[in-house]
Amino acid sequence: MIENLNMNIKDKVVIRESENDWIGSLSKGVLRKPLERENFETGHTTSLVKYLPGTKFSEHSHPLGEEIFVLEGTFSDEFGDYEAGTYLRNPPGSFHSPFSKEGCLLFVKLNQFQEGDKQKVIVNTKSRPWLQGHGGLKVMPLYSFGSESSALVKWPKDEKFISHSHYGGEEILVLGGEFKDEHGSYPKYCWIRSPHLSSHDPWVNDETVIFVKTGHLLK
Repeated sequence: MIENLNMNIKDKVVIRESENDWIGSLSKGVLRKPLERENFETGHTTSLVKYLPGTKFSEHSHPLGEEIFVLEGTFSDEFGDYEAGTYLRNPPGSFHSPFSKEGCLLFVKLNQFQEGDKQKVIVNTKSRPWLQGHGGLKVMPLYSFGSESSALVKWPKDEKFISHSHYGGEEILVLGGEFKDEHGSYPKYCWIRSPHLSSHDPWVNDETVIFVKTGHLLK
């Protein structure tokens, strides 16, 4: 069991997907790369999760909610099939029996819903339009509640953003391309957590898409 992994939200954390090995989980055929973890079974966790083809996970509940972005393949449960590019929020108290016929790769956050956030959300980002953002950026809002917001951001080739700070922190998963700032370069599936009031001056050299959460690192 891995506990208290990267749980000090005042720390900046960068984890490149290639730097860690897959580890087993409570269900055969489900593998994880933990990014932050308070407690394997009941605590606040963020992970990359891989379902091998034909894997079934027994029915389980989410006392404090589950947030998923499907990165590859198709993730399924008794309520539907969710192809790559689907954003899901299963609220506190929800339950399901997930599986994957062909296998899939997920970005998963457990037990991190704010008090009062009880909405179930399913967004197929392949069918949702991009909105104009700052400069050449395109933005696809996914969900917001209280101070927390989640979105996809598409950066065109050679785009440079203004220097800015993050009230409530910022969490990024690079979905494609390579994200950059004055602190380093972050390839596909790199996870970056920047604390409250941190700042940076980001840019890209090639088209890049990122998943972004802001405003949730205040405690």
